[in-house]
Amino acid sequence: MTRKAIYSGSPFEELAGYSRAVVDGDWIFVSGTAGYDPEIGGFDPDAAVQTRRALDIIAAALAEADSSMRDIVSVRVNLASRDDVSAVSRLLGQTFSDPRPTNTTVIVGFAVEEIKVELEVIARRQADTAADVAKVGQ
Repeated sequence: MTRKAIYSGSPFEELAGYSRAVVDGDWIFVSGTAGYDPEIGGFDPDAAVQTRRALDIIAAALAEADSSMRDIVSVRVNLASRDDVSAVSRLLGQTFSDPRPTNTTVIVGFAVEEIKVELEVIARRQADTAADVAKVGQ
């Protein structure tokens, strides 16, 4: 089996010694991903906006692994506040279709106060995913 690391360029990857994602065979493990927006140089105050940005970062990592969002089999959602559970859950419900991934949502404290949500996913590439990814790029 081949193991490959994927980096997003986040300064935290270097600081904390981790990869955005690790590909191990058909499995892709994506680190906890917060919705940092380089255009504003920080985090939007809205949890749903942070979630959308985190999903974009995750989608890019999966694409680099010749995978896609539909290959996600498990999602861990870390939230700073119970108040954001509904908004984030609705967005995830709109993002995933059957078969939907498993989901564990917990309320946590973050080292960076502006972070409201962090998503961690596990995906397993399907045989037809690479062909689908190639079609999207055409």
